[in-house]
Amino acid sequence: MLSHIKIVLVETTHPGNIGAVARAMKNMQMSNLWLVAPKIFPSADATSRASGADDVLSNAIVCSTLQEAISDCQIVIGASARCRTISWPELTPRECAEKFVTRSPDQKIAILFGRENSGLKNHELDLCQYLLRIPCNSEYSSLNIGAAVQVVCYELFVAAGIQQSITIGDKGEMPLATAEQMELFYTHLLQTLYDINFMQGNSSQSIMRRLRRIYNRVQLDTKELDILRGILRMSQGNKRND
Repeated sequence: MLSHIKIVLVETTHPGNIGAVARAMKNMQMSNLWLVAPKIFPSADATSRASGADDVLSNAIVCSTLQEAISDCQIVIGASARCRTISWPELTPRECAEKFVTRSPDQKIAILFGRENSGLKNHELDLCQYLLRIPCNSEYSSLNIGAAVQVVCYELFVAAGIQQSITIGDKGEMPLATAEQMELFYTHLLQTLYDINFMQGNSSQSIMRRLRRIYNRVQLDTKELDILRGILRMSQGNKRND
């Protein structure tokens, strides 16, 4: 879905940074990597830092000039942490993603990242329609290239609406409890609170209202509800055995 967006690295000095960029891209389902005159590539350091994103590295296109890398692109965006004497229209990564993923999904786009020590040169920015700036600490605004690419690719990934299923334990595999199941649980909970002598006097209504708010916020699934009711049954059984 994001194949129309190129990540272009210009004259990267350290091959490990190329690997870090490949890893950042694959994390966000991006694979269109272009390398303009890298100092060292291919490299074992790049492969090591890619940590499994070997396919992104092996499919990376190496070219000798920036003009070659962007020749088929309609939009070119240059990433920079430095203020420039001549101003370009500026975008944050989020604004960039909104503008060119959500609104313009069919345009071919290149996002340029410059040298580790000096970034993009002015004549390279002359090829760009936009300057991309990542908001960060004004007193320490220089990001490692891998981190910068990760931030940008994350925003593109989110804007593209690519859904990933993240399962922690069994959460998400079980259906949420129905209203009827929740009411049976609350009835059981109230009876248990009386059985263990927690509920006394006329406070039951206000306490139960607060407990309902707690459990309603959690949105229990059926397995979680079964666990809680098992705890209630055990508590009632222990009280009867006292």
